[in-house]
Formats: sequence, C-alpha cells, structure tokens
Amino acid sequence: MVRAYKCPAPFFSLVRVGWRNQFRKLSEAQVPKRKTKGRSVSTSVQEQRLRRRFDMWDKNGDGTIDRSDWEGEAKRILLAFGETESSPKGRALTDAYLGMWDHLAGQAGVGHDGALGFDQFSAVAGEQVLDRGQAGFDQVLRPTISAIADLCDTDGDGHVSPQEFQRWIVAIGSNESTAGTAFKLIDTDGDGQLSVDELIAAVHRYHSGELEFSLL
Repeated sequence: MVRAYKCPAPFFSLVRVGWRNQFRKLSEAQVPKRKTKGRSVSTSVQEQRLRRRFDMWDKNGDGTIDRSDWEGEAKRILLAFGETESSPKGRALTDAYLGMWDHLAGQAGVGHDGALGFDQFSAVAGEQVLDRGQAGFDQVLRPTISAIADLCDTDGDGHVSPQEFQRWIVAIGSNESTAGTAFKLIDTDGDGQLSVDELIAAVHRYHSGELEFSLL
C-alpha cells in the first residue's frame, strides 16, 4: 500500500504568506513614488493636490491656466484683506504671484504670455518645486508666502498671530473653522506665532502628504 505524504501545515502557511507578500509588492509597484525630503511620497497624493491647486486657478474651467489667473488670485487675496493693488503690500503680493508664474512658465517653455495645461503644470511644478524639496519651495514660493504673511501681520512684529492667521484662511477661501487646528499644526516650535519659514514648511508638508491644510 502506498502511503500518502502529508506536508506539514507550516509549509502551506509559508506559501500563503509568500504569495501575500508578493501580491502586496506588485500592488505597491503600481503607484509610482517620488523621493521627497528623504522619503518616498506617492505621486498620486501629489497629483491630487496639484490638481486641486490647478483648479483653483482655472476659474473659467477651460483646462488651462495663464498669467491672468495668477494675477486674479492676487487681486482676490488683496480684496479679502482690504488692501489696494497700488499700496506697497499690494504691489509686493502681485509681483510675487507674477514672478512665480513667470518662473514656472519660463521653465515649462511657454513664456510668460503662454498657458499651461494640467500635465504641463504638474511636470514643471514637480521639477522646479516638489522634486527639489525644501530648496524648491524656498526659491519658488518664499516671495509669495512672505507677501501674504506681510498682509496678515497687522502689528508689524514680523510674525503671524492666531488672529492674523485666521484672516489668511478666510482670504484664500478655506473654512474659517479650521484655522485654530491648522495654526497648532503649523506652529512647530510652539511659540504661539508663525514665522515665514514655518509657513513655507507647511506648504511643503501639505504637498508631501503630511498636512491636510492648504495655505497656497
């Protein structure tokens, strides 16, 4: 009589675990990742947030953004703050927005009078900002963040208080009720006020998927 060989149960457990691990690796491989700040970040998160940002500029919904869209956002922020375009702070914000557009449009090869579709915008934002980490955010976004912080800083102390930050949230069209929670998360040194460096880092953290509050 031929005796059937009975394979030990642990063997089948190992096989099942091996297949599960292999399947997980294959699934994870479907989502490309971009190296940011020393760690991999799913590009799907960054694409979603870039798309949200793109749609905020694309007010007419034609699928492209141009210099007038960025100038329009600067005007809306100034209006929300009750600041005139001709004031020093108004000119600083407008110049910062248009400077940011001119830089990205130039790098994308369309020139400052051209227009960008989402794929073009996503590519140039990745190359000039996201892929360069904090250095990219500092170079491209610091003038705009500084100009908005200056609008908020009504007491002239060089920082943004919780009350001043609430004006920022309202000006960019975000939910005012989130201001308190956002402030605490952005205030990384816990001193009760926000510096320009903390605000720039917050925009970086948002696009890296670490923070849920969008400031720009």
